[in-house]
Amino acid sequence: MIRFLGVCVAVFATWSMMAFAQSDQEVVWVQIEAQPNLQDGLTRAEDYARALDDVNGFALGGGWYGILLGPYAAEDARQVLNVYRADGLIPRDSYIAFSSALGAQFFPAGADLLRRGTLTAEAAPALPQSEDLTPQIALDTGNTADPAEQQPAALVTTPDETPAQARQSERLLSAEERLDLQTALQWAGFYNAAIDGAFGRGTRNSMAAWQSANGFEPTGVLTTAQRAGLLGQYNAVLEGLDLRRVTDAKTGIEVKLPMARVAFDRYEAPFAKFSSVEGDVAQVLLISQDGNSDTLAGLYQVMQTLEIVPLNGERSLEGSSFVLIGRNKDIVSETRAGLEDGQIKGFTLIWPAGDEDRRSRLIMEMESSFTRLPGVLDPAAGDAADQSIDLVAGLQVRKPRLSRSGFFVDERGAVVTTADAVQSCTRITLDDDVEARLNIVDPDLGVAVLTPAQTLAPAQVAQFSPVPPRLQSDVAVAGYSYEGILDAPSVTFGTLADLRGLQGEKDLSRLNLETLPGDAGGPVFDTSGNVLGMLLPRGGGQRQLPPEVSFALAGGAIAKVLETAGIAAPQPGLTAAVAPEDITAQAVDMTVLVSCWE
Repeated sequence: MIRFLGVCVAVFATWSMMAFAQSDQEVVWVQIEAQPNLQDGLTRAEDYARALDDVNGFALGGGWYGILLGPYAAEDARQVLNVYRADGLIPRDSYIAFSSALGAQFFPAGADLLRRGTLTAEAAPALPQSEDLTPQIALDTGNTADPAEQQPAALVTTPDETPAQARQSERLLSAEERLDLQTALQWAGFYNAAIDGAFGRGTRNSMAAWQSANGFEPTGVLTTAQRAGLLGQYNAVLEGLDLRRVTDAKTGIEVKLPMARVAFDRYEAPFAKFSSVEGDVAQVLLISQDGNSDTLAGLYQVMQTLEIVPLNGERSLEGSSFVLIGRNKDIVSETRAGLEDGQIKGFTLIWPAGDEDRRSRLIMEMESSFTRLPGVLDPAAGDAADQSIDLVAGLQVRKPRLSRSGFFVDERGAVVTTADAVQSCTRITLDDDVEARLNIVDPDLGVAVLTPAQTLAPAQVAQFSPVPPRLQSDVAVAGYSYEGILDAPSVTFGTLADLRGLQGEKDLSRLNLETLPGDAGGPVFDTSGNVLGMLLPRGGGQRQLPPEVSFALAGGAIAKVLETAGIAAPQPGLTAAVAPEDITAQAVDMTVLVSCWE
């Protein structure tokens, strides 16, 4: 005998007209779940049997195995369905099933309940208690599976109800259940109107289209089993995620998380981090901090510098909330955060690329379940010892594939740099935050010209030397030697060793000074502060030159490339010598960090 909690649920006055058009003693069942193989069916049946009486398992056909409660008379089945769903003991998409849809019984072993009499509803067991994930994070771990975790019910082509009976059973749906059906139809691609719970012409047409696509007569009214099948399809994409509600007291956030894929790792203000348990890229961040609109805008900007937010994707900051989506070949990252009552709260989901159906459904579940609780994460939370210039709150800051140097050659901000700096880049930036596009590249000379996406006003623009330089005269090279680790360029002094290359190249000058890879593309100055040329990268290969041997592309060759790019060559400069400190000041204003991003 099945046992109910406390009180009896009143029977609807219309029960005698019930959708099933069967006597109150007709044997029916409450189907609560279906699994795609026998082993999973047995496991889930055993799980339910620990909390509920009268749990049975039957083959459903098509390789599916159902878990059902019963058998009951129709009135008792509806009572069981309503009370157990209200108490959260069974999924909200559970429904009434008939013996005609059931095959061989597999649980309990040796039973033959299809020929047994009906049971009477009396009392039910208490809802299983939840347990803590950590002292700060409470995780709902009751044996009752989340509705979003349910497997699809087997879709059978034999009608379980007539259209009239289906309409009658449809009238018993709650407002939330009607919204869920429209949402499932929309997700399946059959419905594109408002989710309002009103079953008008658009909803009816979408139901008929879904019925046709799944082998049913297109009546435009879903039967009880068809509704369960539709919801099963909708929720099947979340199979195996163990979607459960997590309550984190430290961040003041409650939300559903895929606990089969992530587990709590640590706090690092303003984040609570959930790292992957499968060794893949799946991660979740809960965001929690005090702030205002400026703080929100700052968080929006900072998060775009992190590796977990790839460059490609939608971005929007509107009013008191923002959405950040980043995509690359490995991951899709989506962040949603908002400001309410002086508190910024939200979440980031990082998910493997190529699993978009599951990711989008998971985002929907997280967003709909997201609940703000009192309090925010302590801004001092985290390990003070785990600090680095490349980390923000313990997260890796996105870094370019490589960075080199360049220099301004006109008043609108055009930049000359080494061709090596712009090879195979999906994005090029000047000084980290100014987007630039490639105007022209000459691979033979090793020079490229960049145009900023926005007009700039450089403090200093290169002036080419009006006279040939003298051998053994002093020169200086400006460049970001350490590829942007330092905020300003370095200046290295040396001498002009030759006006030609080692093989007599006329467009090259040989310098006697030591440089680093980040210096390549930087300007080479004479003693008057004029630009003699551009520093070229040191050659590789088997022939290794002494460290003090460097080469520069002559200013005349650069001027010809600029002319081809439609940019006027810099005007000749002065011939009087200037102090080294003045050259340094000029170099700092003229030299640009050029970064290549993947």
